[in-house]
Amino acid sequence: MLYHHIRKAEFIERPNRFIARVRIDGRTEEVHVKNTGRCRELLTCGCTVYLEKSDNPARRTGYDLVAVEKVRSGKAPLLVNMDSQIPNAAAEEWLRQGELFSADAVIKREYTYGSSRFDFCIEDKGTASFLEVKGVTLEYDGIALFPDAPTERGLKHINELIKARNEGFGAYILFVIQMKDIYEFRPNDITHKAFGDALRRAEAEGVRLLAYDCAVAPDSIALDRPIKINTEQYNELEKIIM
Repeated sequence: MLYHHIRKAEFIERPNRFIARVRIDGRTEEVHVKNTGRCRELLTCGCTVYLEKSDNPARRTGYDLVAVEKVRSGKAPLLVNMDSQIPNAAAEEWLRQGELFSADAVIKREYTYGSSRFDFCIEDKGTASFLEVKGVTLEYDGIALFPDAPTERGLKHINELIKARNEGFGAYILFVIQMKDIYEFRPNDITHKAFGDALRRAEAEGVRLLAYDCAVAPDSIALDRPIKINTEQYNELEKIIM
């Protein structure tokens, strides 16, 4: 997936979850943040961020903040795409390459099943499958974690996928890790243990869990390679995450 008209800027502060103040071309400007999560470990004062210029002249903010260089102690900064709207588009691009289903599969976006709307319904060789995408921007020392905040919506999706699987549908959860330098994915039990418990139950019920890192540039993102998933309860990061 490609962005257009990318500009580099310096992050100053985030007065609310929708707006950030940045320094660009020597002036301070307010920009829209395309991620309503906390992202406190990403958006630190003075870090480098990347903005996409809006094509809408009527907007109050002229740019969207889409990526950040995460500051790491003793290491080079890690480029993280933090656009919460891009994982579904990147996932569709990947799915249409025939990586998971056949090249002839029919892929539908935003499909309603029961009381949930899943990101994808894929019809392939006479079988219908539902796939839910979760974008991941939280990492610690090479471990990617989801969620970064409690997610009742995510919990509901897992339970609906379990139900669909038990009714004979294929069921998948794809974690799109919006960065490189990751060797493992884990559910974030510290932040939302109910989500981790539901994910473990889903795995036991036959819901297929997938995690892929991404090749990220300031102006692009694409799913790259599969990442090991470890669903064991993990409580060692409490001092980092809380």
